[in-house]
Amino acid sequence: MAGSKSKKKAEDDKKSTIKVISRNKRAYHEFDILDKWEAGIVLVGSEVKSLRNGKISLEQAFADLQNDEVWLLGCDIPEYIEANRFNHKSKRPRKLLLHSEEIRKISGKVQEKGLTLVPLQMYFNKGIAKLELGLARGRKLHDKRDAIKSKDTKRELDRMSKRNYRD
Repeated sequence: MAGSKSKKKAEDDKKSTIKVISRNKRAYHEFDILDKWEAGIVLVGSEVKSLRNGKISLEQAFADLQNDEVWLLGCDIPEYIEANRFNHKSKRPRKLLLHSEEIRKISGKVQEKGLTLVPLQMYFNKGIAKLELGLARGRKLHDKRDAIKSKDTKRELDRMSKRNYRD
């Protein structure tokens, strides 16, 4: 019994160390996510302060490979007001930290036609800012409609099964 309690506590501690800052909900609607990676980000102090306040926009962001490095482009982290003259540019390119093996795998897959790297969410893991990157293929309009329709039918079935369970 004592072993299972400590195991459960360890799992709870692991869950509590991750604090999600922002999710890119649009990415799941506009793209089919084929693969995911966790990457560190090179940030300056005022950017970290701004992130801790929950200020970030991943809507227009994407990742790009340049000289065997992965860069996050179009991500908007607004200036931190209290930083005054030591502030950062809000839409500057930010280097992503990945292992060289991961970069090789990503570069091979991104060269396929129609695939791109999209940020899915940004979070703090044990106090360190991390970004979840997804390898994505764009959806057509009819694919989006099909996805919405299937979500609605699944939601309706879940509601009906809950009603039947209560009766």
